[in-house]
Amino acid sequence: MARSQGRHRAREAALQILYQWAVGGVRLEQAVETFFTWQWPDSQAPSEALRAFAEGLARDTVRDLAAIDALVAGTAEHWRPERMAIVDRLILRMATCELMRDRETPAAVVIDEALDLARTFSGEESVKFINGMIDGIRKKLDAPR
Repeated sequence: MARSQGRHRAREAALQILYQWAVGGVRLEQAVETFFTWQWPDSQAPSEALRAFAEGLARDTVRDLAAIDALVAGTAEHWRPERMAIVDRLILRMATCELMRDRETPAAVVIDEALDLARTFSGEESVKFINGMIDGIRKKLDAPR
């Protein structure tokens, strides 16, 4: 599996783990274990690299939630994160986390991946919304402090 395809699958897994955590109200560790044990869609188990990337992204997103939500709220005009559709909010949180933590992955890749997730798990209006939001967040993160 190519690195980019593996990372895409890992981001999909992280989103599904975060969804379980947010909607199901379960501990993140439980969501990770449930997803990879019972809900992994392939007949073959995920690679260690895929699982590690997905778990790391989900854990870092939850760990840095206060800072992430502050960035999201500061970028959204008249929209608090808790008022956004759950999937859109989770995609924004994950992409923001990745922009904050992983400067080796180009911002354009993070944004494209977030838009692919929105196309798969949300809708076309969400794609436009997420694109604008993530671009605004990227600009804030790139601005000199």
